[in-house]
Amino acid sequence: MEIYKVISALLEYPNQQLFDDLPDIKLLLDAMSDADVTEKAEMKRFVAWLESAEQTAIQADYVKTFDMTPEHSLHLTHHFFGDDNDRNRGPALIDLGELYKDYGLELTTNELPDYLPLMLEFAATMDPQEATVFLSDANKVLNVLSDNLSKAGSPYAPLVAIVAGRATMTRLAA
Repeated sequence: MEIYKVISALLEYPNQQLFDDLPDIKLLLDAMSDADVTEKAEMKRFVAWLESAEQTAIQADYVKTFDMTPEHSLHLTHHFFGDDNDRNRGPALIDLGELYKDYGLELTTNELPDYLPLMLEFAATMDPQEATVFLSDANKVLNVLSDNLSKAGSPYAPLVAIVAGRATMTRLAA
């Protein structure tokens, strides 16, 4: 699913490659068939924000938002278990890593398996129903993360809100 691939890229650290890819991302958003009008508008607004600011300012904002503020962590098990409870977090990370292996996904990153952009990359390889079921396990955390980012006025909040809105089993019933 293209939407998860695009949101994954937009939630990664904003390095030079991301800025170089913005024209292609804009074209992809225009052609995207698996996003509704509101989702596309939010992603386009985010891309416009990336284009309107200094790269170093965006990078500093990213670090402040995701690396310096625990309640904004993109490592989703952190929200379940925190950093202090590795006894429970470890098995959850192992289980998620094993799920990736079962689907044939080779982790080529140093990120933990619960890193939201990595989870979205994985969801992008699934059919829509499978992706919804996979992400629905993290729905509560995604909603909390989205709310935390919204309260902070973060431009990343709508991206997480899109994922949270799609990560619900009621979506399958519709």
